[in-house]
Amino acid sequence: MIVWDILSDGLFAAIAATGFGAVSDPPLRALPSIAALAAVGHALRFCLMQYFGADIATASLFASVAIGMCSLFAGARIRCPMTVLFIPALLPMVPGMYAYRTVFSIIMVLQSLGDHAAAEEYMQATLLNGFVTCSVVFMLAAGAAVPIFLFRTKAHSMTRSKRK
Repeated sequence: MIVWDILSDGLFAAIAATGFGAVSDPPLRALPSIAALAAVGHALRFCLMQYFGADIATASLFASVAIGMCSLFAGARIRCPMTVLFIPALLPMVPGMYAYRTVFSIIMVLQSLGDHAAAEEYMQATLLNGFVTCSVVFMLAAGAAVPIFLFRTKAHSMTRSKRK
C-alpha cells in the first residue's frame, strides 16, 4: 500500500508537470524529463512528510534540491536549459490549498468586521496560511537555485556549443 501511495503521488505530479511544461512550449524531448523530475521530487516530498514527519517547508526544500540537481544532469543529457526542466517540475508542489485559505481568510476578515472574535480568528488563519504559502514557495525557489550556485559553470554552459 505504501509503494502504491508513493507511485500514485509521483504519477499525478508528473501529469501536472507535463501540462505545466507544455504550456511553456519546451522542446518535445524535454517533456519526459519534466515528468520524471516532478515525479521524483513530489514523491520525495510525500515520503518525507508522511513517513519521516517532516514539515511541508523542509520537505519542499529537499525535494526542490533533488529536482534542481537532477535537472542539471537531465539538461546536460538532452541539451536543454535546466530552468526549462525544473520550473514546470516545481509547480505541482506550490501549496495551492494554503494560498486559497489565505485569500479566503482575508475575504472573511473583511466580511466580519462587526464581529471582532470572528475577525481575529480569520486574521490568525490568514497569517498562518500565508506564512506557510510564502515559506514553501521560498524553499522551492531556494532549493532549485542550489545547483545553479554549486555548479555555476556547468549550469550556464550546458547548452552552449563547445566549438568557437
